[in-house]
Amino acid sequence: MSILEKLGLGRKKKGPIPFKSAKRKKEEQVTFLSEKKYIKPIISLLFLALVIVIYPRTSVQDIKVEIGEPWRDEDLTAQFTFSLVKEEKEIQEEVEEVEASTVPIFHVDDKANIRIQTKLDSLFRKFDPVLDKYAKWQKSIANEEEATEDSLAFVRQKEKSRVGLDDNGWEVLLKDYAAILLNEAEGQEPGSSRFVGIDIRLKLEQVISDVLRSGVINRSKEDLNLSEITVRSLQNRTERSYSVPNVRDVSQSREYARVILSNSLGEDAATTASQLFNLIIEPNLNFNEGETQARIDEGVDEISPTKGAVAAGQVIVRKGDLITPEIYTMLESLAIARADRASNLDRWQRYVGQGLIMLTIFIVFFMYIYLYRRRIYENNAMFLLVFLVISLVYAASALLGAMEGFSPYMVPVALAPVILTIIFDSRVGLMTTITIALMTGFMHGSSYQYVLATIVACSLAVFSVRDIKKSSQFYLTTPGLLYVSYAFVLFAFTMTKLGGWGTFTNNMGSLVPNAMGIWLTAPLIWLIERVFRVTTDVSLLELSDTNHPILKDLMNRAPGTFHHSLQVANLSEAAAASIGANSLMCRVGGLYHDIGKLDKPEYYVENQSGRNEHDKLKPRMSALVIKNHVSKGVKMAREINLPDVIIDFIRSHHGTSMISFFYEKASHQLENKQEVQEEDFRYDGPIPHTKETGIMLLADSIEAASRAMKDPSYTKLENLVSRMVDERIAEGQLSNTSLTFQNLTVIKESFLKILVGMYHGRIEYPDQEKLDNGQPEEKGSKKDQPEQVNTSTQVN
Repeated sequence: MSILEKLGLGRKKKGPIPFKSAKRKKEEQVTFLSEKKYIKPIISLLFLALVIVIYPRTSVQDIKVEIGEPWRDEDLTAQFTFSLVKEEKEIQEEVEEVEASTVPIFHVDDKANIRIQTKLDSLFRKFDPVLDKYAKWQKSIANEEEATEDSLAFVRQKEKSRVGLDDNGWEVLLKDYAAILLNEAEGQEPGSSRFVGIDIRLKLEQVISDVLRSGVINRSKEDLNLSEITVRSLQNRTERSYSVPNVRDVSQSREYARVILSNSLGEDAATTASQLFNLIIEPNLNFNEGETQARIDEGVDEISPTKGAVAAGQVIVRKGDLITPEIYTMLESLAIARADRASNLDRWQRYVGQGLIMLTIFIVFFMYIYLYRRRIYENNAMFLLVFLVISLVYAASALLGAMEGFSPYMVPVALAPVILTIIFDSRVGLMTTITIALMTGFMHGSSYQYVLATIVACSLAVFSVRDIKKSSQFYLTTPGLLYVSYAFVLFAFTMTKLGGWGTFTNNMGSLVPNAMGIWLTAPLIWLIERVFRVTTDVSLLELSDTNHPILKDLMNRAPGTFHHSLQVANLSEAAAASIGANSLMCRVGGLYHDIGKLDKPEYYVENQSGRNEHDKLKPRMSALVIKNHVSKGVKMAREINLPDVIIDFIRSHHGTSMISFFYEKASHQLENKQEVQEEDFRYDGPIPHTKETGIMLLADSIEAASRAMKDPSYTKLENLVSRMVDERIAEGQLSNTSLTFQNLTVIKESFLKILVGMYHGRIEYPDQEKLDNGQPEEKGSKKDQPEQVNTSTQVN
């Protein structure tokens, strides 16, 4: 990047980077991507290629004004004669008119009459065995014989027939048939009385012939908007027009039959006949959807896409004129005409220009990452992550933008800046917002309204997730804020136009999927964390729950350590918040930093109740046990898949400090103090390398020392905090962190405030005794001297 430095765009010169051990360097090599210098150019080129390739290709130049806006350019005159293109709404209306005016086509079903007659014959054949069984049953009753078996035989035969008549319909036929047989049994000449079923059948055949002759269609007449239909006979190869009032649908045919049968037969017989008619009638004119649609398509193809023309030299719009629907139509028509007349060179020139604009936007964003986000630029995995997230949103906007009737406000472009804010910080999110707004805004007609609305809405969404406190932010707060922000900006733009309220209403509907798209943040963050091995506030928020299994285990098996961890978490969180560090990370690190003590909880003073296990051990062995809780904690953390950033807290929360209590004890046991090896009584480290781990190292030692203090007073706590911080600085425990002296001053004040709150029932504030006794306090009194507490004697 030497060329950038020559242009004055190189990074600012910074002081020397703190020394990192070989072990630390190895830990920071996340993947092979971080070691390859050629990866970044490949990622950049692939991103640019994707942006240019999927950019919506259209030969028609987008109209950059909307109806109701003033024309700000010079007077526009037609350079050549061109036709006016009809609006989509006009063409759709003409299509609907063609559909409504096209006569539907029906085909004659020549076999319908045969099928109906066959069904009628089948019904009457089924009547015969039922009538015979009924007659036999009635004859047994008349002869006063046992009729149970005959009755059952009749019922079985009736059910077997499955004719479809109800009880009333059967009763007409059965009673008439039985009456005829009874008359014949009494001596009446056979054939003198005719069975009503014969009359019903004859009448049915007549009615069926009538309705089929006029035509029965297989559609409801309510669906026919025209007064005629076309009927084609494939058998006779004829085509005729039928008047719709003269044909019947199935329901009308049934009603017609009911009336005719009622007039021709008795009431009971007509009811039975109507039921039989309903069972057998079917249409003989069937609607042919394919041929009807073909006729409609022919009419649609004849619709002209243009209306009128604009002559060469005619003024289309003058500077300052408001854009009316008519002027907008002329501008659209002019753009289409220019595209039709454009040469291949003109088209390629336009495509190259679009690519250069996208390249310019990319360069600005790239320079921001290169100059101000060095940790992203130097880590190829994170560099890939940034452009991958932007590419996904850009691709969604480009692909959906090619769809008919698509609104650019439907795409949840805020997803990218929100995700990158959660992973990195809000400044990266804001730059991403500007980049995506410009790229998608240029894609959608270079709309200033769209760009401004997107920048405002996405920026507020970024602000809302810069500090995650609860997961409901992704489902309520951020989507609601995004929707309201978009709506406010669009409402303001609409007020500056004339007659734009229809578009505003449509945009409000389009913003619903835009806002709901934020719901994808949580699952996408989950996926990114596992693929790129990053830790976000979303995961930290879950880990901060004290119901985590290992924290529950710590509470049950080592309650003193658990209480200590809670206090350290509170101290660290408050101190981090006071200097602008990651307070949530500090809290989670504080909760888990001592989980290694689960291995031998009884060896730590906060968990002891009377007996001290170290009385049975030599000082060197005691120090080894105490040191071991760090490595044990790292091992446990890896087993339960805690993030690496939290494992850093466990590994470095003691740094390389001395376990002074056992060192002094060993020194007293040996006359020659030089025989005691300091390395045996010093933690293995490493020392903290971030503000957050540095804060927790201080909080851990100060919390342990304050618990060992007898009768804590405000002055004692103040001196303790100041001395402990100074000691850690002198030992070099904070050398690799970026904590400044100003930061440490603020951290001291934060620690003191929390400690005073913890011991508020026990501490004595300065001058309190003097005020209580009504006497001035003497300087240099014993009360002024802080209680000397050697924090290293606490086996924490």
